[in-house]
Amino acid sequence: MKILVVFYSMYGHVNRLAQAIAEGASSVAGAEVTLRRVPETLSPEVLEKMGATDSIQSMSHIPVCTVDELAASDAIIFGTPTRFGNMCGQMRQFLDTTGQLWMKGALVGKVGSVFTSSATQHGGQESTILSFHITLLHQGMIVAGLPYAFAGQMDNGEITGCSPYGASTIAGTKGERLPTENELAGARFQGKYVAEIAAKLTR
Repeated sequence: MKILVVFYSMYGHVNRLAQAIAEGASSVAGAEVTLRRVPETLSPEVLEKMGATDSIQSMSHIPVCTVDELAASDAIIFGTPTRFGNMCGQMRQFLDTTGQLWMKGALVGKVGSVFTSSATQHGGQESTILSFHITLLHQGMIVAGLPYAFAGQMDNGEITGCSPYGASTIAGTKGERLPTENELAGARFQGKYVAEIAAKLTR
C-alpha cells in the first residue's frame, strides 16, 4: 500500500506538517510512505528577496515529485500554503501537468486529502482545502478530510489550525509561528486516517 505525501513549502511550515502526516501514515501496517515536493517555479533571485533561500535549501534533499508517482500510489496527501485563499502557484502548476492521468483515469478510486497553512487564522485555510478538493474530484479521487474523531478540533483553549477539511497551521504574518503540538497531532491523525482508508480499499 503506497501513500504519497506531496507538498510545497516556502518557509517550512507545510514541511513540518508533511513530516507529521507521513509519521501518522507510517503507523498503519503495510503502509509504504513517500515524501515528495513539487517543482519550484520562482527564481533564486526572487526567493532570496522573499527570505526563503535557506528554508528552500533545507528541503532540497526531498526529491521532486513526478506525475508517474501519483499514478503508482494508492493514496495521495497534498500539502500547500494558502495564497489569497487558494493553493499556491507551484502546486497549481504541478497539478496542471496531470492531464494525461485524467485522460487515462489513472487516479480514479484513489484516496486524496489536503493540508495547508496560512499567515492568519482566517487567511483561507478552509477555502484552500475545499477549492483543492475540486481538482481531486475531477480526477475521480475519494476525498478524505480530518474527522471530528480528532478531538483536538474541539479544543477552544488555544488558537489553532485544523478543520474537518484537513490539518492546518497558522504561520504568523512574518512566519514566526511554528506548528503547535495540537496542529501536528491533527496532521498525524489525518495521515493515519488516510492510510487506514487506503488499506481497506486495497484489500
